[in-house]
Amino acid sequence: MDGIRLGLVLHPTRDTSPVVDTIAAWAVRHDATLAVRVEDRHRVPESVRPMPAAELVARSDVLISIGGDGTMLGALRMAVDDPTPVLGVHLGKVGFLVEVEPPEVPAALDRLLTRDYTVAGHSCLACDVCGDDVVAFNDIALIRAPGQGFVTATLAVDGRRYGYYRCDAVVVSTPAGSTAYSYAAGGPLISPATRAVVVTPSAPMSGISRAVVLSPDENVRLELRPGSGPVAVEVDGLLIREGSTSGAVDIRYRHDAGLVVRLDPGRFQERSQLKLSLLDLPLLPEQLRELLPEELRHRLDRRIPPPE
Repeated sequence: MDGIRLGLVLHPTRDTSPVVDTIAAWAVRHDATLAVRVEDRHRVPESVRPMPAAELVARSDVLISIGGDGTMLGALRMAVDDPTPVLGVHLGKVGFLVEVEPPEVPAALDRLLTRDYTVAGHSCLACDVCGDDVVAFNDIALIRAPGQGFVTATLAVDGRRYGYYRCDAVVVSTPAGSTAYSYAAGGPLISPATRAVVVTPSAPMSGISRAVVLSPDENVRLELRPGSGPVAVEVDGLLIREGSTSGAVDIRYRHDAGLVVRLDPGRFQERSQLKLSLLDLPLLPEQLRELLPEELRHRLDRRIPPPE
C-alpha cells in the first residue's frame, strides 16, 4: 500500500539529518509523501515539503517525532486539536515515550505502510493559565524563583478549597507524566492505563506535604496566595510564564487527546520499566556500562543493534 503521508517533527537543536536521510530515501522507494514544519525547511532535503504546523498535522497520516520525549510531547501538543498518530524515533537520553531506535527506522516505516501497528491514547491536561489556554501531556508546574520566596498557593477541587501549599514547586501531572517531574518530587507512579490527575508538592515547607491523586472528572484550581514569591509556569518542561505573584491556573483532564504509535507494546513496556529502575541507581552512565556483560559492552561500542 503506497502513498502514505508522513510529517516530520524534529528536535530543535540535535542533528537529526542521519534519520531524516534514511526516511527520505525510504519515501522515494515507496512513493511516500514527506513534509516538515516551515521553520525546519533548512534542515531537510529538498524533497521534503515545508508547510505550516496546522497543515502538517491535517495532511499527515502519521507524524514522526525525531528526538526525545520533549520532541514527542511537542508533536502531541501540535496535534491536540486534530489527533494524528505519532511515532517516536529516539535520539534522547532516556525516553519513556519514544520507541524506535535509529537502526530500526526502515523496518518501522515498513510497518507503518502496512498499518501493522497499534495506537495508544494519551491523556492531557487542558489548562487555563491566567486566561491563556495551554495543554500538557506530561505535567504543568508552578515553580519558585530561586532566592525569592516560595510558591504559596491554594488547591481547590471542583470549587471547594482543599488546602494550601508552601513549597519549591507544585506539579500537576497525567499518569504518563507521573514518571517525570512528579516522580522526582516524590509523587507516585501511576499506570498509563489509569485515568487520574496527580498533584505533587516539591520540597514542601508547610501546608499539603503529600501527593494528591484525583479523579479525571474533578477540576483542579491552583491560586497564588498574597505574599507568594514570584512563580514561573512550565508546561511539559517548557517555560510559558515567569515572575507572577498573583493569578490562578485551572486544570481539567482530557482523555485520548493524543495518539502514540506502538509497534511492540510488550517490549516497549519492558524497556520503560528498565529505564525507570535505572533512574534510582546512584551510578554515572559509565559506571552502569561496566555492569554489562563484556559482549554487550563491545556491541555498544560498535553501535550494533541487538538481534531481533
